[in-house]
Amino acid sequence: MNVLLMPSLFPSLFVFSGFAPLLLRIILGTIFVVHGYPKLFKNFSETAGFFESIGIRPGKFWVFAVGAVEFFGGIALVLGFATQLAAALLAIDMLVAIAKVKFRQGFVGGYEFDLTLLVIALSLVLTGPGAYAIDLSL
Repeated sequence: MNVLLMPSLFPSLFVFSGFAPLLLRIILGTIFVVHGYPKLFKNFSETAGFFESIGIRPGKFWVFAVGAVEFFGGIALVLGFATQLAAALLAIDMLVAIAKVKFRQGFVGGYEFDLTLLVIALSLVLTGPGAYAIDLSL
């Protein structure tokens, strides 16, 4: 339903609206897989030390938790499995990243990318998985 009653420039494209969440899922999921993998499998100790240094304790526990949410949540998004749950957990991940690390760096060169990821994740929470998902409900 178009609340503002504004005409669409391309109303015939609305039949493809299920593809918008698909595109968001694939990109967001890929980004998080790429960022979660090193936390779990390459730089675990270094990341744990960083977490400890910014007051996220115990560092090893939180690296495992964040790495698992990012890596496995990213895979879930790409597949369209438990999309809303994965997206909600990733949104929380981005809120913490912004609050604990990026906010003090300012918007440009700081938290603008994290904010974009947060908004995409929240969009998926609100819209669901879209086309080509293995979620049971749409």
